[in-house]
Amino acid sequence: KVDSMDRDGRTPLSYAVWDGNVAVVKLLLKAGARVDLKDQIGGTPLTYAVAYGREEVIKLLLKRDHRVDLEQNLSKTLLLSAARKGHEAVVRLLLETGEVDADLKNYDDQRTPLSHASENGNEAVVKLLLETG
Repeated sequence: KVDSMDRDGRTPLSYAVWDGNVAVVKLLLKAGARVDLKDQIGGTPLTYAVAYGREEVIKLLLKRDHRVDLEQNLSKTLLLSAARKGHEAVVRLLLETGEVDADLKNYDDQRTPLSHASENGNEAVVKLLLETG
C-alpha cells in the first residue's frame, strides 16, 4: 500500500522526501501517495522537504496540492523554518505560492522570518524577505 505507515506514522513518501530522492517521490505521487498525512509528531512530507531544503521535492509537492499544509500554517511554520535555516530557494518557492505572509510572527517568540534569518546571518534570505515587503 502506497500510504502504509510505520510505527512513527511515516509513509514511504516521507522517507523519499527525507532522502531527497526526486525519482522515488515522483513514482509515489504517480501511484497516488497522499501528501497530507501527518506522522506522530505532526510532520508531513512538505514539512520535511522544507526542513531539509529539498527544493525539487517541494516543487513536486506544491504542484500536487499547494494548500496541503495550510492547517500547519505555511507562514508560521514552514516559511519560518526555511528562513531560519537559510534555504533561500525554499523561501522563494513558499513566497511564490501566494499563501504566506512574510511578516507573520511565530507563536513561541513572536519573531518574524526576517528576524530569524537576520540572527542566523542568512544574508540572501534577508534580502529576499526585504524585497517581498
